[in-house]
Amino acid sequence: MKILQIIPYFTPKRGGDVNVCYNLSKQLVERGHEITIITTDFELNEEYVKTLEEAGVEVIPSHCIANIKLFLISPSMKKWLQDNVQKFDIIHMHNFRSYQNIIAHHYAKKYGIPYVLQPHGSLPRIIEKQKLKRLYDWIWGDKILKDASKLIAVSKEGAEYAQQIGINDEKISVIYNGIDIQSFKNLPEYGEFKKKCDIDGGMVLFLGRIHKSKGIEFVIKAFSNLIKKVNDVVLVIAGSDDGYKAELEKLIEKLNLSDKVKFTGFLDEDNKISAYVDADLFVHTVRYMGGVGLAPLEAILCNTSVVVTEECGEIIKEANCGYLVKYGDVTDLKEKMKWVIENPEEGKEGVERGKKYIMENLTWDKIVRKVEDVYEDCVYNF
Repeated sequence: MKILQIIPYFTPKRGGDVNVCYNLSKQLVERGHEITIITTDFELNEEYVKTLEEAGVEVIPSHCIANIKLFLISPSMKKWLQDNVQKFDIIHMHNFRSYQNIIAHHYAKKYGIPYVLQPHGSLPRIIEKQKLKRLYDWIWGDKILKDASKLIAVSKEGAEYAQQIGINDEKISVIYNGIDIQSFKNLPEYGEFKKKCDIDGGMVLFLGRIHKSKGIEFVIKAFSNLIKKVNDVVLVIAGSDDGYKAELEKLIEKLNLSDKVKFTGFLDEDNKISAYVDADLFVHTVRYMGGVGLAPLEAILCNTSVVVTEECGEIIKEANCGYLVKYGDVTDLKEKMKWVIENPEEGKEGVERGKKYIMENLTWDKIVRKVEDVYEDCVYNF
């Protein structure tokens, strides 16, 4: 099949949706499909693009003329779609509320091309920009949802939400995000990351974009209580600033944690894995992700125990491979962190269960076959 992937931005700094588009495209090419990705030049990572092009994926960035709260305007994409969309068997739209999806929807309808929508947890109107999300849905979003041949939910929770807003159950496919297990085959030696960052003793790791939705202030408050009970431990916050770091720095200063919390900025793949390996504990406190998160699964593949919020812990609960807390329950998070640090052997049992679950269910060769089935169903029943 000739498959068009559409995503507003293309840099690993943006997290899971880009990771999925990248790995899915690589896998599909290996299975004999022709893959083109259209995106924008906003934060475009040239090295990331180059590795895909070497694998046989065509990547076409359109110029972004404006960034309105990550609503990326790229008018030149219109001409490209008008001239080229008819060449494709199917379109796969990543994310939901984007300028790119508006114009892709228009040309998909005009030329009769089926499309799959994968919102990556962005369907609910929560946390921020709620009025703008409602406006988008009223003008464009509801039509994009209605006209999609299939919707891929990355969790059962995400599928349930889609049903609640009126999407037919037969239209929804639950496909968890895949894990590139090859990246975790040869792990770095323990201690390399700590040495680079001048860390002695224990280490609690948070890794992700520094954004209000990630619940990092919740981690900092729990950590502040943790160090009253557990000595010689540092909190590492790794990830690019998405406009929220200054607020967190104020909280850290207020709690007198300046010598106990380290910001590393964005970590490339090697340093990310090294950080996972050196962490005594990985915490993931996202308020809403539709029930999943890639980072805790990556930490598990690095033999590190995880504590996650129930809102993003669907797989962790299903595999019984980590500890769950309610979002915002500072006391429970502190207690779970303390338990894991003081009982490492029990945590390792959960890690082994998690690794087994990942190998049996979440490798990309298994995930890509499920996505192929969705594509084929769309094309042959359109």
